[in-house]
Amino acid sequence: MRKVTIKRETKETQIELSINLDGTGKYSVDTPVGFLTHMVETFSKHSLIDVEVMATGDIHVSHHHTVEDVGIVLGTALKEALGDKKGIRRFGHAIIPMDEALAMCSIDLSGRPLLFYDDMGLKGKITQFDFELMEEFFKGFVLSAGITVHLKALSGKNLHHVAEALTKAFAVALRHAIEIDPKRKGTPSTKGVLE
Repeated sequence: MRKVTIKRETKETQIELSINLDGTGKYSVDTPVGFLTHMVETFSKHSLIDVEVMATGDIHVSHHHTVEDVGIVLGTALKEALGDKKGIRRFGHAIIPMDEALAMCSIDLSGRPLLFYDDMGLKGKITQFDFELMEEFFKGFVLSAGITVHLKALSGKNLHHVAEALTKAFAVALRHAIEIDPKRKGTPSTKGVLE
């Protein structure tokens, strides 16, 4: 089974996280940032990755550290759980609507940490959550995981809908990329490794 448990403690955040890549989308998420909790639950449900998270952080300063660090720990866990990546599909993509919002994601589990993110320059708050923290979450996740991700909002006005569409597109694309391909033998690279 491709399972990992990670703990990360800094002066700003304390996070304990477990994932199972071969799960069914079960989750137990407890963070001090309501919208972050909602997005991690959404990610789990649509990626079919089982996720357990217990996180605390210095939200009296801002939500930034907690949001970014949860992304970092999720990405680190993904990298560890994938191991040598033998047998995976490697690539995944999705275009997902959420009411008026539409988001696109394309993923390569390449070993090269690159994020190309476009949220149409939208700004504002979702309750107390700064929409700009969506990029920080994905940046932490993608760079720690060592993957290449193109994530783009194609349309939308409601920040909650755009954030959900981005999260669901990322989750569905990742779901396809991490799947074991029954026809694949070995690592999906002409180099023979994905690092």
